[in-house]
Amino acid sequence: MAAGRSRPGRRGRTAAGAAVAAAVAVLVTGCGGDQQTATGRTSTAELSKLPQATTFTTLRGLPRDSAPSAETDGTVVNPAATLPVSAEPGGPPVAALPATQLDGPTWVPVIESRPGWHRVLLPSKPNGTTGWIPQSGGRLTTARSPYLVKVETGARRLTLVRSGRKIGAWTVAVGAAKTPTPAGRTFLLGLLKPSDPKPSPLIMPVGAHSETLDTFGGGPGTVAFHGWADESVFGRAVTHGCVRVPDDALTRLSKVPLGT
Repeated sequence: MAAGRSRPGRRGRTAAGAAVAAAVAVLVTGCGGDQQTATGRTSTAELSKLPQATTFTTLRGLPRDSAPSAETDGTVVNPAATLPVSAEPGGPPVAALPATQLDGPTWVPVIESRPGWHRVLLPSKPNGTTGWIPQSGGRLTTARSPYLVKVETGARRLTLVRSGRKIGAWTVAVGAAKTPTPAGRTFLLGLLKPSDPKPSPLIMPVGAHSETLDTFGGGPGTVAFHGWADESVFGRAVTHGCVRVPDDALTRLSKVPLGT
Protein backbone atom coordinates (compact mmCIF):
# COMPACT_ATOMS: atom_id res chain seq x y z
CA MET A 1 0.00 0.00 0.00
CA ALA A 2 1.04 3.46 -0.48
CA ALA A 3 2.07 5.81 2.16
CA GLY A 4 1.61 9.52 1.95
CA ARG A 5 -1.51 11.44 2.63
CA SER A 6 -3.86 8.87 1.16
CA ARG A 7 -2.25 6.03 3.01
CA PRO A 8 -3.65 3.43 0.68
CA GLY A 9 -4.73 0.11 1.72
CA ARG A 10 -6.83 -2.03 -0.50
CA ARG A 11 -7.77 -2.62 -4.01
CA GLY A 12 -8.41 -1.19 -7.37
CA ARG A 13 -9.32 -2.87 -10.42
CA THR A 14 -7.70 -6.03 -11.25
CA ALA A 15 -7.75 -5.78 -14.78
CA ALA A 16 -7.73 -2.31 -14.06
CA GLY A 17 -5.52 -1.73 -11.42
CA ALA A 18 -6.54 -0.21 -8.49
CA ALA A 19 -5.24 0.07 -8.33
CA VAL A 20 -6.19 2.50 -10.69
CA ALA A 21 -6.68 -0.06 -12.75
CA ALA A 22 -9.23 1.15 -14.91
CA ALA A 23 -8.38 3.22 -17.62
CA VAL A 24 -7.68 4.09 -14.95
CA ALA A 25 -5.13 6.71 -11.76
CA VAL A 26 -5.51 10.56 -4.89
CA LEU A 27 -10.79 17.01 0.49
CA VAL A 28 -12.32 19.73 0.63
CA THR A 29 -15.68 20.94 -0.56
CA GLY A 30 -15.91 23.61 -3.17
CA CYS A 31 -17.99 26.72 -2.94
CA GLY A 32 -20.81 27.76 -5.11
CA GLY A 33 -24.37 28.91 -5.35
CA ASP A 34 -27.50 26.86 -5.17
CA GLN A 35 -27.79 23.74 -7.31
CA GLN A 36 -30.98 23.10 -9.29
CA THR A 37 -32.06 19.46 -9.36
CA ALA A 38 -35.16 17.74 -10.65
CA THR A 39 -36.47 17.61 -7.10
CA GLY A 40 -35.85 21.26 -6.28
CA ARG A 41 -32.99 23.45 -5.17
CA THR A 42 -30.06 22.15 -3.17
CA SER A 43 -28.46 25.04 -1.35
CA THR A 44 -24.82 25.28 -0.41
CA ALA A 45 -25.85 24.90 3.23
CA GLU A 46 -27.79 21.73 2.43
CA LEU A 47 -24.86 20.32 0.44
CA SER A 48 -22.56 20.92 3.40
CA LYS A 49 -24.72 18.63 5.53
CA LEU A 50 -24.49 15.71 3.11
CA PRO A 51 -21.74 13.06 3.36
CA GLN A 52 -18.84 13.94 1.06
CA ALA A 53 -17.95 11.56 -1.77
CA THR A 54 -14.25 11.26 -0.98
CA THR A 55 -11.79 8.46 -0.38
CA PHE A 56 -12.29 8.96 3.38
CA THR A 57 -16.02 8.27 3.49
CA THR A 58 -18.47 5.38 3.32
CA LEU A 59 -21.65 6.14 1.39
CA ARG A 60 -25.00 4.41 1.77
CA GLY A 61 -28.07 4.39 -0.41
CA LEU A 62 -26.26 4.62 -3.74
CA PRO A 63 -26.15 2.00 -6.52
CA ARG A 64 -23.12 -0.21 -7.05
CA ASP A 65 -21.32 -0.60 -10.36
CA SER A 66 -23.27 -3.20 -12.33
CA ALA A 67 -20.61 -3.71 -15.02
CA PRO A 68 -17.26 -3.81 -13.18
CA SER A 69 -15.46 -5.42 -16.12
CA ALA A 70 -16.70 -3.03 -18.79
CA GLU A 71 -14.62 -0.27 -20.36
CA THR A 72 -15.97 3.27 -20.57
CA ASP A 73 -15.60 5.63 -23.52
CA GLY A 74 -13.04 7.63 -21.55
CA THR A 75 -15.31 10.54 -20.58
CA VAL A 76 -14.23 12.11 -17.29
CA VAL A 77 -15.73 15.08 -15.42
CA ASN A 78 -14.63 17.54 -12.74
CA PRO A 79 -17.15 19.64 -10.80
CA ALA A 80 -16.39 23.36 -10.61
CA ALA A 81 -18.16 23.39 -7.26
CA THR A 82 -19.62 20.80 -4.93
CA LEU A 83 -22.40 18.88 -6.68
CA PRO A 84 -25.30 16.85 -5.27
CA VAL A 85 -25.14 13.09 -5.85
CA SER A 86 -28.38 11.12 -6.23
CA ALA A 87 -29.21 7.41 -6.35
CA GLU A 88 -31.18 7.95 -9.57
CA PRO A 89 -31.58 10.77 -12.10
CA GLY A 90 -33.70 13.49 -10.53
CA GLY A 91 -33.72 11.80 -7.15
CA PRO A 92 -33.04 13.57 -3.85
CA PRO A 93 -29.35 14.14 -3.12
CA VAL A 94 -27.82 11.67 -0.68
CA ALA A 95 -24.17 12.77 -0.96
CA ALA A 96 -22.04 15.60 -2.29
CA LEU A 97 -19.15 15.40 -4.75
CA PRO A 98 -16.50 18.03 -3.93
CA ALA A 99 -14.49 19.85 -6.59
CA THR A 100 -11.20 18.87 -4.97
CA GLN A 101 -9.70 16.21 -2.72
CA LEU A 102 -6.23 15.01 -1.81
CA ASP A 103 -4.82 18.43 -2.80
CA GLY A 104 -6.04 18.09 -6.38
CA PRO A 105 -9.11 18.30 -8.59
CA THR A 106 -11.74 15.57 -8.33
CA TRP A 107 -11.98 13.88 -11.73
CA VAL A 108 -14.37 10.94 -11.97
CA PRO A 109 -15.29 8.68 -14.93
CA VAL A 110 -18.72 8.69 -16.52
CA ILE A 111 -20.16 5.18 -16.83
CA GLU A 112 -23.67 6.07 -18.02
CA SER A 113 -25.55 9.15 -19.21
CA ARG A 114 -29.18 10.18 -19.45
CA PRO A 115 -30.62 13.55 -20.47
CA GLY A 116 -29.33 16.06 -17.95
CA TRP A 117 -27.47 13.52 -15.82
CA HIS A 118 -24.21 11.57 -15.63
CA ARG A 119 -23.68 8.42 -13.60
CA VAL A 120 -20.12 8.39 -12.28
CA LEU A 121 -17.86 6.12 -10.28
CA LEU A 122 -17.18 7.53 -6.82
CA PRO A 123 -14.03 7.20 -4.68
CA SER A 124 -15.84 6.26 -1.46
CA LYS A 125 -16.45 2.93 0.22
CA PRO A 126 -17.86 0.44 -0.58
CA ASN A 127 -15.93 -0.28 -3.77
CA GLY A 128 -17.96 0.24 -6.91
CA THR A 129 -20.19 2.93 -5.45
CA THR A 130 -21.76 5.10 -8.16
CA GLY A 131 -24.04 8.11 -8.22
CA TRP A 132 -25.88 10.48 -10.54
CA ILE A 133 -24.77 14.11 -10.85
CA PRO A 134 -26.49 16.91 -12.81
CA GLN A 135 -24.98 18.06 -16.09
CA SER A 136 -26.65 21.47 -16.15
CA GLY A 137 -25.55 24.78 -14.71
CA GLY A 138 -22.11 24.90 -16.29
CA ARG A 139 -20.62 23.29 -13.20
CA LEU A 140 -18.91 20.39 -14.92
CA THR A 141 -15.68 20.37 -16.89
CA THR A 142 -15.77 17.45 -19.32
CA ALA A 143 -12.74 15.80 -20.92
CA ARG A 144 -11.82 12.48 -22.45
CA SER A 145 -8.93 10.24 -21.46
CA PRO A 146 -7.59 7.97 -24.21
CA TYR A 147 -5.83 5.77 -21.64
CA LEU A 148 -6.66 2.45 -20.05
CA VAL A 149 -4.60 0.87 -17.29
CA LYS A 150 -5.04 -2.87 -16.82
CA VAL A 151 -3.70 -4.87 -13.90
CA GLU A 152 -3.89 -8.65 -14.12
CA THR A 153 -3.28 -9.84 -10.59
CA GLY A 154 -2.79 -13.48 -11.52
CA ALA A 155 -0.12 -12.65 -14.08
CA ARG A 156 1.26 -9.78 -11.94
CA ARG A 157 1.10 -7.68 -15.08
CA LEU A 158 0.31 -4.00 -15.67
CA THR A 159 -0.50 -2.87 -19.21
CA LEU A 160 -0.88 0.73 -20.33
CA VAL A 161 -3.10 1.32 -23.36
CA ARG A 162 -3.64 4.55 -25.31
CA SER A 163 -6.39 4.82 -27.93
CA GLY A 164 -6.63 1.04 -28.07
CA ARG A 165 -2.90 0.50 -28.60
CA LYS A 166 -0.59 -1.02 -25.99
CA ILE A 167 2.19 1.44 -25.18
CA GLY A 168 3.77 -0.29 -22.21
CA ALA A 169 3.69 -3.42 -20.05
CA TRP A 170 5.48 -4.25 -16.81
CA THR A 171 5.74 -6.99 -14.21
CA VAL A 172 4.43 -5.62 -10.91
CA ALA A 173 3.73 -6.65 -7.31
CA VAL A 174 0.11 -7.07 -6.22
CA GLY A 175 -1.83 -7.83 -3.06
CA ALA A 176 -1.01 -10.86 -0.96
CA ALA A 177 -3.57 -13.63 -0.44
CA LYS A 178 -4.87 -12.09 2.81
CA THR A 179 -4.83 -8.52 1.47
CA PRO A 180 -5.66 -8.89 -2.23
CA THR A 181 -5.76 -6.13 -4.79
CA PRO A 182 -9.49 -5.61 -5.39
CA ALA A 183 -11.00 -6.64 -8.70
CA GLY A 184 -13.20 -4.42 -10.85
CA ARG A 185 -12.91 -1.07 -12.56
CA THR A 186 -11.83 2.05 -10.74
CA PHE A 187 -10.00 5.24 -11.65
CA LEU A 188 -6.95 7.36 -10.95
CA LEU A 189 -7.93 9.66 -8.11
CA GLY A 190 -4.78 11.65 -7.39
CA LEU A 191 -1.06 12.18 -7.79
CA LEU A 192 0.83 12.68 -4.54
CA LYS A 193 4.46 13.56 -3.90
CA PRO A 194 5.26 12.36 -0.36
CA SER A 195 7.69 14.37 1.75
CA ASP A 196 9.73 11.20 2.13
CA PRO A 197 10.40 9.87 -1.39
CA LYS A 198 11.29 6.44 -0.01
CA PRO A 199 10.10 3.95 -0.99
CA SER A 200 8.32 5.88 -3.78
CA PRO A 201 8.66 9.47 -5.02
CA LEU A 202 5.08 9.37 -6.33
CA ILE A 203 1.87 7.78 -5.12
CA MET A 204 -1.20 7.48 -7.32
CA PRO A 205 -4.29 6.65 -5.24
CA VAL A 206 -7.27 5.19 -7.04
CA GLY A 207 -10.98 5.15 -6.29
CA ALA A 208 -10.94 1.80 -4.50
CA HIS A 209 -10.12 0.44 -1.06
CA SER A 210 -8.87 -2.75 0.49
CA GLU A 211 -11.68 -5.18 1.18
CA THR A 212 -9.82 -6.83 4.04
CA LEU A 213 -8.26 -3.83 5.79
CA ASP A 214 -10.45 -1.10 7.24
CA THR A 215 -7.48 1.22 7.57
CA PHE A 216 -3.77 1.33 6.80
CA GLY A 217 -1.12 3.66 8.21
CA GLY A 218 -3.86 5.76 9.73
CA GLY A 219 -5.64 6.25 6.40
CA PRO A 220 -8.82 4.72 4.97
CA GLY A 221 -7.16 1.80 3.19
CA THR A 222 -7.09 3.46 -0.23
CA VAL A 223 -5.41 1.41 -2.93
CA ALA A 224 -2.70 3.06 -5.02
CA PHE A 225 0.02 2.65 -7.60
CA HIS A 226 3.47 3.42 -6.27
CA GLY A 227 7.11 2.51 -6.75
CA TRP A 228 9.30 0.26 -4.65
CA ALA A 229 13.04 0.33 -4.01
CA ASP A 230 13.49 -3.45 -3.82
CA GLU A 231 12.97 -4.81 -7.33
CA SER A 232 12.74 -8.39 -6.04
CA VAL A 233 9.07 -7.82 -5.17
CA PHE A 234 8.00 -7.49 -8.80
CA GLY A 235 6.15 -10.55 -10.00
CA ARG A 236 5.02 -11.44 -6.48
CA ALA A 237 1.79 -11.14 -4.48
CA VAL A 238 3.17 -9.43 -1.39
CA THR A 239 1.46 -6.04 -0.89
CA HIS A 240 -1.38 -4.87 1.33
CA GLY A 241 -3.49 -4.35 -1.80
CA CYS A 242 -1.62 -1.63 -3.65
CA VAL A 243 0.21 -2.21 -6.91
CA ARG A 244 3.99 -1.66 -6.72
CA VAL A 245 5.45 -0.76 -10.08
CA PRO A 246 8.93 -0.28 -11.59
CA ASP A 247 10.32 3.24 -12.01
CA ASP A 248 9.53 3.42 -15.71
CA ALA A 249 5.92 2.40 -15.14
CA LEU A 250 5.60 4.96 -12.34
CA THR A 251 6.83 7.73 -14.64
CA ARG A 252 4.45 6.72 -17.40
CA LEU A 253 1.47 6.41 -15.06
CA SER A 254 2.14 9.84 -13.59
CA LYS A 255 1.32 11.35 -17.00
CA VAL A 256 -2.05 9.60 -17.29
CA PRO A 257 -4.95 12.03 -16.62
CA LEU A 258 -6.88 11.79 -13.38
CA GLY A 259 -10.24 10.11 -13.78
CA THR A 260 -8.77 7.54 -16.18
